[in-house]
Amino acid sequence: MAAPLPAPPPSAALVDGFGRAIDYLRVSVTDRCDFRCVYCMSETVTFVPKADVLRLEELERLCRAFIDLGVRRLRLTGGEPLIRPGIMGLIRGLGNLIGAGKLDELNLTTNASRLETLAAELAECGVRRINVSLDTLDPDRFRALTRHGDLTRVLAGIEAARKAGLAVKINCVALKGINEDEYDRIIGWCGERGFDLTLIEVMPLGDSGQQLGPSQFLSLDEVRRRLEQTWSLEPLALRTGGPARYHRIKETGCRLGLITPITGSFCESCNRVRLTATGRLYLCLGREQSVDLRAPLRSTAPEDTAALYAELRRAIAHKPEGHGFAPGTCPPAPAITRPMNITGG
Repeated sequence: MAAPLPAPPPSAALVDGFGRAIDYLRVSVTDRCDFRCVYCMSETVTFVPKADVLRLEELERLCRAFIDLGVRRLRLTGGEPLIRPGIMGLIRGLGNLIGAGKLDELNLTTNASRLETLAAELAECGVRRINVSLDTLDPDRFRALTRHGDLTRVLAGIEAARKAGLAVKINCVALKGINEDEYDRIIGWCGERGFDLTLIEVMPLGDSGQQLGPSQFLSLDEVRRRLEQTWSLEPLALRTGGPARYHRIKETGCRLGLITPITGSFCESCNRVRLTATGRLYLCLGREQSVDLRAPLRSTAPEDTAALYAELRRAIAHKPEGHGFAPGTCPPAPAITRPMNITGG
């Protein structure tokens, strides 16, 4: 794995042109996945050539540079991060930075297909929280939504994570006419297991966004009003580094997060950027602007930290003020041609 970089001066913290401190990095370690979720990628997706993907030690070097410049939260995503060969070595290397006081959190977003065998090792490496994408508890519906997924295997992985002591949060994309009849059931299921739940408005990304988003878009304002007929929702001031707005569900004691990129905006407090497996830095999920970090990474010697830090600061300076999803426009028009598995969840 990458050699440690010497810490830069405190004045080198990453601040964008709008005064927002960037302390949260999401890293897509692969665009590949063992599922083909209908809102994420097409069934006949073409993956990035392996020759274009950063080596794991290169990804670690970039992550460490971001951490040296003030990033305190790191989330590994995909595709499905746990299918990448050697990924546990990267996770272990980054997890060591928590014990060293350089990183507050190392988390993971996963479809849970590999969790049954890896959950205990993840916890041992320093991961404390995971987000699991789970849009339905119906096996047939799950297979239809994921095209390849086995719900039994996913639920076994989630249970393994719980037993390993990992805090589990369930992410559920709200899909009109597909899973909107299940939210009460999912809330009850999460409550029985002590899991928080986040509902997410479907975003117009890639081919799936064009084909699925407009017709299956469901406003979470509408969902919240429906839920309030059954559940007592208490607004919380809690912020966890992401865009969700949280409520406490009185009947279960668990938290319900709502992510509303279409019907609401959270850009004013955005503190995150996304790094792809090819070394491209996307400054906003809802914009096409990106910066290539692979070239400067490979053109600078590992000991030339100043040049790499300068590249990262220049990139962050171009972070846009807000996304391009046109808040309040329902259903949303296709906005981004880039599929979700490229950017990472």
